[in-house]
Amino acid sequence: MKKIVVGGQIDKKEVAKLVEKYGEGKFEIDVKSDLEAAMALKSGAADYYLGACNTGGGGALAMAIALVGRAETVTVSMPGNLMSEEEIRENINNGKRAFGFTAQHKDTVVPIIMDELKKLN
Repeated sequence: MKKIVVGGQIDKKEVAKLVEKYGEGKFEIDVKSDLEAAMALKSGAADYYLGACNTGGGGALAMAIALVGRAETVTVSMPGNLMSEEEIRENINNGKRAFGFTAQHKDTVVPIIMDELKKLN
């Protein structure tokens, strides 16, 4: 079973609930600090990382970018800028494993991310 860690700076419990709901029991889910979550992704203890903050890229993804690199991370939403569903799905299929977004977009982006991740597993 693939493992998803939820990191980021805010709304971790709410994001984890959405991941669980839309993951439909196909993923193991763990909530960690952003540093612990990024370390789990880097070490292979986790397969995917989701994180929320107010900007979508700072507190949500900074540690993941630092530890696994930009090539495996993507900011799917920022204030006033939400990536299209097609772009989100394309990023997943192009190998992105860490996803950052603003907390206010969690209800929009998590279902898309989880739907696409289920197809890969």
